Amino acid sequence: MDNRKSEEANGARSAVSTAGRSPSVRVEPIGTHRTDDSAEGAISNSTSPRRSALSPLRLAERGVLPDTLIRFGIRRLCAQRLREEGAGDVARAWARRQQRIDELRTSPVAIHTDAANAQHYELPPRFFELCLGPRLKYSCGYFANGGATLAAAEDAMLALYGERAELADGQEILELGCGWGSLTLWLAERYPHARITAVSNSRPQRDFIEARCRERALANVRVLTEDVNRLDLPAARFDRVLSIEMFEHMRNYATLLARIARWLAPGGKLFVHIFCHRELLYFFETEDEDDWMGRHFFTGGLMPAADTLLWFQRDLAIERQWRLPGTHYQNTANAWLANQDAHRDEVLAVLRGVHGAQAPLWFRRWRMFWMACAELFGYRGGNEWLVAHYRFAKP
Repeated sequence: MDNRKSEEANGARSAVSTAGRSPSVRVEPIGTHRTDDSAEGAISNSTSPRRSALSPLRLAERGVLPDTLIRFGIRRLCAQRLREEGAGDVARAWARRQQRIDELRTSPVAIHTDAANAQHYELPPRFFELCLGPRLKYSCGYFANGGATLAAAEDAMLALYGERAELADGQEILELGCGWGSLTLWLAERYPHARITAVSNSRPQRDFIEARCRERALANVRVLTEDVNRLDLPAARFDRVLSIEMFEHMRNYATLLARIARWLAPGGKLFVHIFCHRELLYFFETEDEDDWMGRHFFTGGLMPAADTLLWFQRDLAIERQWRLPGTHYQNTANAWLANQDAHRDEVLAVLRGVHGAQAPLWFRRWRMFWMACAELFGYRGGNEWLVAHYRFAKP
């Protein structure tokens, strides 16, 4: 065994020793997904190469650690986040939240929008067809009975939006952040006399949705490609505005909600679905090596607190809010992971077209991303990080 492989093995044994092993959890085989030398070199750039190479994060990216140990490490990071954010200190947590609310009021509407596209929305649609459910809903499903399939969970959550947003046929509906069209297409089919305007910052998403509309003979959809910072729409045009897991990419909610209020017709309503923490508001940073999520998957994003949007009611007033346990997202993310694993070869082929020789590394990073989402939202039985729905009304 050469020195590098010996260091990896010693690092893996050290990580296992530190984490411990639960007798009720099966440990997955080590080394199932490994990268080539060029990818290993790409992830070893650091002022301290030896330390970087032996960190649990680097070992996970190299495919050295089993899934069970990766998930254990993610749960430890969840606990660390709660400690650092002062979840056990009410006064400290409150002061930090107020400071961040003030920061949101002076920020642009959104930051690093190009990074969000590069990290998610400019990937080939085929990647998401292989990993997501049949509707390509890139957001939390609703597992009403806990044992539903991903397809059923997608449909159940879409139906819940229709009920909670008080949608009706014939309405003028705006969707902000339409993704790959799961809600847009559902609306167009469910409400054939409604007029749907869908907004995305990704041209591939627009092309994908328009192609699906042509295939299904849906003539009541218009898709716009625009950065939300520059989005300008007619005043008093829409009966409903819907946004599903887009507000987590936004910053200045006061300005955003004022614009939405201007676009809404009198009596119009806004429905928002976000993920959030029950109390804490924090930003995803990119400065440190440990800011893995911020650097690779969520640059410019934030984790809202469940009440963050309620601080911005100058132009729209809250009518109703709902909270769902994070276990719904845990089940969703675990299903995405299972889909990626089930289509391993084809997913690798898609990633190879984007990342070249680093495709195996990115295959593992996406697996780690799904696991991170599952463990975060499943933490403490889904009672820390949640999914929240809000319905605001224009006075």
